Amino acid sequence: MNNEWFECKVRFDKTMETGLLKKVTETYMVDALSFTEAERRFIEEMTPYISGEFTVTDIKRARLSDLFESQDAAADRWFKAKVAYITLDETSGMEKRTNQLILVQATDFRDAVKNLDRCMEGTLGDWVIVSITETAIMDVFHYVKKEEEK
Repeated sequence: MNNEWFECKVRFDKTMETGLLKKVTETYMVDALSFTEAERRFIEEMTPYISGEFTVTDIKRARLSDLFESQDAAADRWFKAKVAYITLDETSGMEKRTNQLILVQATDFRDAVKNLDRCMEGTLGDWVIVSITETAIMDVFHYVKKEEEK
């Protein structure tokens, strides 16, 4: 089954280190089949972490071709990498580039490039990194199959 990723934003009052309450908006990724399921799962995931009221302010489909997570506990940032796959058009002999977006977890920019290279090692075709940018994504929520009730 292909993962369908949705970018979800939540707005809530967060207690800062100084003890003051501040309205913040945070972005998360949710693996779901539809907008409705993404909202339901996102609310389920966020409820234990937020005390008080919160509002889901935005849900949009993320056009990601892949998501590469890091095993490094210090990797707390998410980077969006635009990768171009290079193919050769046999009829015209011209080079064709197909761009895809990949989300990469890393500690910093250099680590993001290393993680992307490591995860793309087994790729059969040629590819190049077009761009890598840091995102505001706080966390990623994968689909977890709940055991069926008997």
